[in-house]
Amino acid sequence: MLVAGNWKMHTDREEAIRLAEAVVAEVGDPGSVQVAVCPPFVNLEVVRQIIEGTPIRLGAQNMHYEEAGAYTGEVSAPMLKSVGCRYVILGHSERRQYFGETDEDVNRKIKRALQYELIPIVCVGETLEERQAGQAAAVVERQVRAALDGVALHSAEALVIAYEPVWAIGTGHTATPEQAQEMHALIRRLLIDRYGEAIGRALHILYGGSVKPGNAADLFAQPDVDGGLIGGASLKAADFAAIVRAAHC
Repeated sequence: MLVAGNWKMHTDREEAIRLAEAVVAEVGDPGSVQVAVCPPFVNLEVVRQIIEGTPIRLGAQNMHYEEAGAYTGEVSAPMLKSVGCRYVILGHSERRQYFGETDEDVNRKIKRALQYELIPIVCVGETLEERQAGQAAAVVERQVRAALDGVALHSAEALVIAYEPVWAIGTGHTATPEQAQEMHALIRRLLIDRYGEAIGRALHILYGGSVKPGNAADLFAQPDVDGGLIGGASLKAADFAAIVRAAHC
């Protein structure tokens, strides 16, 4: 199981220090559960210093698909690698919605991340309108296929998929365990079809969307839910640690 915290555009430097220290203390030894935190770019270095030597790994929230160049305000894969990132979140619905990221952009970013041995956490998910119109499966399948177009994998540890129904992100609404499993099973079939049984079966598929200590265990108990990408609850160390403990179920 993998539990990753997406801090989004929260925490100044001092807040990031306090949160990272609290996460280290609250999570302790997560056992077989892999744990990561993804702070804002400006806090990556200070958080890295705090979690260094612990089981918690560092991730970033986005990156550009070029290695370097005249892209003011952007951050590249080699930059993230140089500050100790292991993971990078790509294709989050907020990036797609507010900044116009396309499936093609996400695909290019995945390829660059893999080149630098960063593990992409690739986000897919439908809007409420798409779900109500019966298009949820088609939307997610399109996003998965487009994201992985031309992407070769030789290890199940190289990439993570995160199913995040847009209608459940930050809304307090959560997909039922059955709804989550239905979509995760679809994604699992797509991964097996593309990469074969061994890799496709072992790739992590995370659920994201208002995961809390109270619903995490039921979600994680589903056969194709391999952990969570946690938003708001990751900003409270005790809640995040409780979610990590739920992943032991």
